[in-house]
Formats: sequence, structure tokens, C-alpha cells
Amino acid sequence: MNEQAIFHSHDSSYCFSVSENSAVFRIRVDKRDKFESIKLVYGSKYWFFEEQKRKELSKKFTDKYFDYYETTINFEDFTKDENRIIYIFELSFEGKNYYFSEEGVTEKYDFGKAFFSAYQLPPPNIIDIHKKVDFMDGAVFYQIFVDRFSKGNEKKDSKYINLKTGDIPTWKCFAGGDLKGIISKLKYLNELGVTVIYLTPIFRSNTNHKYDTIDFFEIDPHFGSVEDVKTLVDSAHKIGIQVVFDAVFNHCAEELKQWRDVVEKGKESQYFDWFTIAGDFPTQEPKNYKSFGNHAYMPRFNTSNKEVQAFLLKIATYWIKECDIDGWRLDVADEVSKDFWRQFRRSVKELKPNAIIIGENWHDASSYLKGDIFDSIMNYGFTRASIEYFVENNLSSKEYSETLSKLLMKNTNQANEMLVNLIDSHDMSRFLTRAGENVDKLILALSVLFLYKGVPMMYYGTEIGMIGGHDPDCRRVFDWSKAEETTPLMNVVKSLSKMRKSDVIKSGDIKLASDGELFVLERFNENSSIRLSLNNSKNNIKFKAKGKILLENNFKNNILKSYSFVIEQF
Repeated sequence: MNEQAIFHSHDSSYCFSVSENSAVFRIRVDKRDKFESIKLVYGSKYWFFEEQKRKELSKKFTDKYFDYYETTINFEDFTKDENRIIYIFELSFEGKNYYFSEEGVTEKYDFGKAFFSAYQLPPPNIIDIHKKVDFMDGAVFYQIFVDRFSKGNEKKDSKYINLKTGDIPTWKCFAGGDLKGIISKLKYLNELGVTVIYLTPIFRSNTNHKYDTIDFFEIDPHFGSVEDVKTLVDSAHKIGIQVVFDAVFNHCAEELKQWRDVVEKGKESQYFDWFTIAGDFPTQEPKNYKSFGNHAYMPRFNTSNKEVQAFLLKIATYWIKECDIDGWRLDVADEVSKDFWRQFRRSVKELKPNAIIIGENWHDASSYLKGDIFDSIMNYGFTRASIEYFVENNLSSKEYSETLSKLLMKNTNQANEMLVNLIDSHDMSRFLTRAGENVDKLILALSVLFLYKGVPMMYYGTEIGMIGGHDPDCRRVFDWSKAEETTPLMNVVKSLSKMRKSDVIKSGDIKLASDGELFVLERFNENSSIRLSLNNSKNNIKFKAKGKILLENNFKNNILKSYSFVIEQF
């Protein structure tokens, strides 16, 4: 037995409450060790010495090195002491029982002294339990880069527009997309199966991307007005679509009035401490202040400053009050102080408890996903694994399964069910371009994206096969003539979106596995299951479907052709 591989931590993704009356327990072990059983030994804190209960854990996932076991217990079944419990693990290995506690692995365990070394799960406080946002169940996100999607206001001054459909974009070009254009396409989005629109920033800015904000309380004139936002949100809500704003609370444009005041007055400015400046005045050469990406034109806020926090919180609550938006996607969220984000969560949730809070964090964000900061993140771990598997061929089907399994073990169930999974975005090359414009590979990736635990996000135009290299090339103009075509890609997107409305996807569990070159993903509950079998190889594979076929691409005559899949229902 590899004792060093065994791991558990209370108050983490290895032990967490999912309600007032139930909690999930996990343990990690070396995948090479074959345990006859692993049991949770638990009981009320002050009676553990005389009464213990046992419940066997089942193997949940496997990654490259470890097996992960899990069980759920109901507090009401046993507690004498208001859900205050302690617990250890009993490991049966090669015919002998061992115990795992805070002391590590031991051959014996003194239950009379358990209060020294057992793990503890204190009574859950309702406010500390991470609650799911209702509309995330079965949701389909659609990211819109506003300037490139659709122009709807034909009366506005269009002199600034210098990019046409089919042109290759530059950093400084504008296509004229606006809020009225999005409103005019709501029916299209609804028919596509979209349930949440995520807009890139729409506040006043001189750039086409608007990630450098000049005024957080003004809609950019290129896009429209506050009234347009209200119309968009109201119209979307009427057909069951939520609207999420993108906020840049890490930095601002150099034209922001508070920064201009600092440039003019230096340390005499009341806003001087809103930023981090080494000197009496900010200078660009040499640059002596903190900024985003070391770009001088995007000075970074000091989000530990109480006045800055109050300013940003006012923005967060203003747009919910004014326009009834349904949440925030938060740019470069890991560079902003956690103290601020906790205040942000309280302010937003008190105003609109069902608002979604999504952080942009490209790396392990488990410390942000415990229910006190974010509900979700943009899950770039999924992105990276999918590119390595489908595009770069750096992962086998077994390794892809193991990688996706490992991602799920980083977070609680509540967080996993709300993570926003994606295969591309405005910050990276289009997936189809990476895949050499192989539409079948894109369809394969979408099948996993839509069925994996969490919420799929499509970047605008994915459904019509838009291409583009690294930004700004990935931000081309949506070609609406292609949206009228009936293609296998469009049909797959609509079918997958419809599938997400089923209970087995909304709330079902997940299994990940491989069978030779096949990757297998199954969603299941006590009533039914949906299984995806996927061939990402260059070879045709013999495959006999055993369930009802819900969807397939290039599966014929018991042959899963190269880059094909089949989805069955059992």
C-alpha cells in the first residue's frame, strides 16, 4: 500500500456540505493499490467512542496516478449532536483492515481518543453552503463579441465602421455590431438552444473590445443606450434567456476620470491611492505604476483600497438594479483582491440571489469556488485538455478521460455543475482553425462540451463554422448568410442543446472511461442514462449500439468512422 498517496482534507473538495442535511466525502488513493473496500467510519462527535457507523465509498474517478472514492451521507440518519460529526476511513487491503485519520495510516485506532485525530465536519451553516444558481441547470451559454455580431441600429452615425463581413480584423477596426442587433437575433439564439447570453464589455471605451473602460456607468455609444440594454434583457427574459455582463474590475482605460485626475495632480489627487504608483506622479517612460499586462494605457486598480471597492460595488449593483441583468463574468479575476470579491458576492447576492458570478481564471481556481467568492469560472482546464486531445493528439482517449476526471475532483459538486466549459473564446484561436478546419473534429469536441459536467459555452459563430487565428483574428464578423444554411454542424448544435434539457443532463451523475481508442462519457441517474462513444482516431472502429440512438455523426453499419460519435439512451 502506498501510504503517501492517500489523501483527504476536511472543509475542501474532499469534504463538503451540499445541503443542511447531507455532505460528500472523498478520499484519494494510489490507483495501483487494489482495496477490497474503503469505508467511512463516522458518528456524533461526543459519542464516537461508543457508537460508529460505516458506509462504503465507491470508486468515482481515476486519473493518471490516483483513484478517487466518494460517498454521500445524510446527517438526519444518525446524529445525536446537531450534525456535529467526526469521521475516519477504514481501508481493507490484502485481507487486513487499516485506518486513515489525521495521524495517517495506522493498523489500529483508539476511538476513545478520536477527538484528537479524527476529521471533523462541524454543523453546516446555511449561509456557508454553496447554493446552485437555478438557471445553470441545463444551460447553454453563448458568448457575443458585441461589435462583430449584428448591426441593428441603422440610424446611428456609422462613419466609425471600417470592417466588413469576410475581412480580416485588426486591433483598431470596427464592424458596427450593437445591442439592437442582438435584440433582432434573439429568435435565432432561442432556436439554437441558447439559454444564457454572455456579452463582452459594453461600457464606454475607445477600443472595439471595450476591455479598457472609460465610464462604467455609460453604455458605449457604438452599442446603444441603457434603454437598449433594458429592452434586450426584458425581451430575452420573455423567451427564457438570461443576460450576463462582462466586467473589468482589475483595470481601466487611461481616460477614466479618476486616473486623469491622478495624472494631473499626482499625490495631491484624492484618487492617488486608487492605483499603485512608485513616485509622486505616474509616468509611462519609465512606467512606474501597475497596469494590466504591463500596458501603460490600462492602469490597474488597487482593489485593496476601500474607496475603490465601494466604487466597483456601486457598478456591480447599479446594473442589476437598473437593467435586471442576471450576473457577471469577471475579467482577470485572480488579480483582484479576494477581500473585494467576497464583498462583491454579498452585495450581488443580497440584491439578486439567483445572479451568477463567474470568474475568469485560466488555472486551478478551487480556492475561489467554495461558495464565498465565485459560483463558477471559465473552465480553461477543460479547454486545454480538449485541444490536446482533439487537435494536438497529445492525449490518448484514456488520458483524456483521466484528465477530465482529475478536473472534477478539484471542486465541489455544486461548483462542477456550474463551471462554464469552453473550447475557444475571444482570447484564443478558433477551435475550427486549430483543427485544420476539420468540421468533424469540431463536432466531436462539441459533443463532449455539451455532455460534460458543467455548462457549455459556445463562442459566437461556432455553429456556422467560423474560423480565425489568435486575437484579433478570432473576432471576425458574423456571416449571417451562413446562419440560414442547414448544415450537419448546425443540426448537431441544436440537437445537443435540446438534449441538455433532459433531467439526466441537468442533474445526473457522470462516468468517464475509455475502451481502446474510444472515449466514453456517460450521464446517468436512477431512471436512465445517456452515453457518448467517440472515435477521435484516424481509424474506423467496429461498434454495435445497444441503446436507442439519439444522435450520431458518421456512424453507419456498426462502424464508428474516423472522427465520429454516437449518443445512445438506455
